[in-house]
Amino acid sequence: MVMTAIGLMSGTSLDGVDVALIETDGKQVTSFGPSGYRPYSAQERSLLRHALVDAVNLPNREARPGVLSEAERAVTVAHAEAVAAFTAQHHIAREQIDIVGFHGQTVLHRPEQRMTVQIGDGLALAKAIHIPVMHDFRAADVAAGGQGAPLVPVYHRALATALGREGPIVVVNIGGVSNITYIDGFDALIACDTGPGNALLDDYMFRTTGQPFDQDGRLAVQGTIDEGWVARALQHPFFGQRPPKSLDRNQFASLVLPNMMSAADGAATLTAFTVEAIVSIIPQLPKSPGSWIIAGGGARNLMMLRMLRQRLDPARVEVADSLGWAGDAIEAQAFAFLAARSLQGLPLSYPATTGVAMPMTGGVIARP
Repeated sequence: MVMTAIGLMSGTSLDGVDVALIETDGKQVTSFGPSGYRPYSAQERSLLRHALVDAVNLPNREARPGVLSEAERAVTVAHAEAVAAFTAQHHIAREQIDIVGFHGQTVLHRPEQRMTVQIGDGLALAKAIHIPVMHDFRAADVAAGGQGAPLVPVYHRALATALGREGPIVVVNIGGVSNITYIDGFDALIACDTGPGNALLDDYMFRTTGQPFDQDGRLAVQGTIDEGWVARALQHPFFGQRPPKSLDRNQFASLVLPNMMSAADGAATLTAFTVEAIVSIIPQLPKSPGSWIIAGGGARNLMMLRMLRQRLDPARVEVADSLGWAGDAIEAQAFAFLAARSLQGLPLSYPATTGVAMPMTGGVIARP
């Protein structure tokens, strides 16, 4: 059954809400619709940063101490506004939408403690937009002993399979955290987080320059990489773990750059750390990939792309947009796709993507 689904994604970069519409039967995408974006205001980003701090000691996944309750309301309202603006702009009646996939905002991810927390009230959102909402996608996988992340690989496979290309192909999403999906035919699907994406760099830029991110890698290109610091950072125990594995956004927050380092050198060093973390996954894959497709915010960082092309040579490195994919909207599209799969009881995660014992569906439906 082909469904019309809207996906919503608010990622670890804390920049805003991505919105995308697709038509899908949960196995392949039959049609790509428009996409949109609702940025968070400076006040909302500040609230979410405080929520990340208050989430560190959460006693259980339902608790909302400190500013978490206020942040959850803000996230829900922002997503409702994003849907309202998107449907109005594209003249889409709510009756045309079968399901909305709502990821929420991750504030804590500790699968080893069987806890993952995405704030955002699915029922309140469904009532605000008058459309059924699928939410809380990760909890079932984590409760069953999986990592609960990444969940996008099953969508990456649908996109990559449509290319009709020889494998293996790796899709890299560089958001706040970086993750990869290794695809080699329909059966070989391996996924994991690889390390920091933009989170360390974005936080550093905000602290040192007041800017939310390094636009196009312009600051990093002026700097010199501290190779010794990068080599030491790669000694973090995470990099010795085999996939599947996943990360909390702030897992590397304890890695501090030298005080005397210039802002440009710091940006260059953190950009290189993200790249080397991605490269470090290659020995843990069944075959060396011949094709890498880069998506997410990192795909717009020209310095990061240049480093990736140098380090992954002779493999082909392409930006998702160059293939006709909506690079900035892939994760939002993925949660539309996952919502459709969830409605049909199809798996969202697999042993080789999250470490769960058997393929798992997930998600909780809220009806208006």
